[in-house]
Amino acid sequence: MRRFALCLLSAALVVGCATDDQKRNAINDVNSEFRVQYERILAELGTRVYRTNLDDAFPALRSALGRVGMRVGDQSPRMGYLSVVGPAPAPLTDAEWRSAAERDLPKLREIATQHVGVLGRFVSFEPEGLEVIINATALEVRNGVEISLTARMREIAPPKSGMPRREYLPPSAVRMGLEKIWNEFERELRSARTL
Repeated sequence: MRRFALCLLSAALVVGCATDDQKRNAINDVNSEFRVQYERILAELGTRVYRTNLDDAFPALRSALGRVGMRVGDQSPRMGYLSVVGPAPAPLTDAEWRSAAERDLPKLREIATQHVGVLGRFVSFEPEGLEVIINATALEVRNGVEISLTARMREIAPPKSGMPRREYLPPSAVRMGLEKIWNEFERELRSARTL
């Protein structure tokens, strides 16, 4: 217990040693790395084509996103546009978020440590105070409907750590969230077809 208390005290002292510029540079590099991975994941998993029509796809998409904890922020069914928002870690559960964050935490800490030294070893993903915004488009194409998803984070409360916020979700969370949304969408689409 004493060792743990000393570690916490040391961490608190180290936080004061990192300048705002160092913290900002660390997060900028994390954003840069995560952006590259985010774009790669979106190119691989962010768009799918389904053999259906827009009248069936759009309500199924809206319902699927609701099932994973998102609420409609803006929509235009005729244009095939849907924007949803939810408190982080939605669309993931807390357990799913922890699993995804564990996978990406070593990279986060490696990058942060290059700028803030030992403080980087204590950096973690903080979903508290963040909202996840997912934008979806559904466009009719020759073989059905093409659906594309993007996701970003928005700060609604300052972080407890004092570190600046990232713009991009952890890559494993993006991958896991997309798969979860697609699974829910396909379930909703199948359900609509059987009615």
